[in-house]
Amino acid sequence: MVEIHSKARIRWACRRGMLELDVLFMPFVEEAYDSLSTEQQAIFQRLLTEEDPDLFAWFMGHQECKDEQLNTMVSLILDRVRV
Repeated sequence: MVEIHSKARIRWACRRGMLELDVLFMPFVEEAYDSLSTEQQAIFQRLLTEEDPDLFAWFMGHQECKDEQLNTMVSLILDRVRV
């Protein structure tokens, strides 16, 4: 897994092949990423390494992510959207 160290690289990694994912990730990075703990930032970065079809299924509720940490991050992002 490639480490994503700079905010610019994180923004770039948030640009996905699906608009549905872009509209979740980009605002999250701009508005919430800096307030995450170092551990949560690492989990978010790991989430960005997942494949788009899996991410889409998790965020749209078609499947549940089996990785507890990633699933928690998905929930955190979705909770911000619902507010």
